[in-house]
Amino acid sequence: MGDMLTQLQDSVDQLADRFIACFYYLERHHDLETFGPNDRIPDLKSEQPKEVDSLSPEVFQAGQLELARDLIVQEQQIEYIISNLPGLENSERDQEQLIKELEEELKTAEAQRLEAVKEKDEVLLKLDQVLRGIRRN
Repeated sequence: MGDMLTQLQDSVDQLADRFIACFYYLERHHDLETFGPNDRIPDLKSEQPKEVDSLSPEVFQAGQLELARDLIVQEQQIEYIISNLPGLENSERDQEQLIKELEEELKTAEAQRLEAVKEKDEVLLKLDQVLRGIRRN
C-alpha cells in the first residue's frame, strides 16, 4: 500500500505541475486584447522584454487542447490509483475484523519466531558442547 500512496502523491504532484504549466502557457501566449473601453495595451520600448509572446489563434487553441488533455489524463490516473487503494470496498467493521485477524496472525508468527530462536540457541549449545568435546580428545 505504501507504494500506491507514493504513486498517488507523485501523480498529485504531477497534476499540480501541469496546472502551473497551463497557467504559464495561458499567461505567456494569450492574445493582447482589450475587454472594455477604458482598457489599453501598453506600448513596449524596444529594449523592454516582451511580457506576452502571442501565438496565432489556431496554435494557441491547439496548445490549450493539448494541455487540457494532459490534465484529464493525469486526473484519470489519480482516480485509477485511488480506486485501487485497499479498503474502499470494505466497511469499517470489515476493516476492523481484518485488523484483528492480522494481529492474530502476527501473534502466531511471533510465537513461531520465538520458538525458532529457542531451538537455535539449543542447537548452538549442543554444537558448542560437541566442539569442546572434540578439543579435549
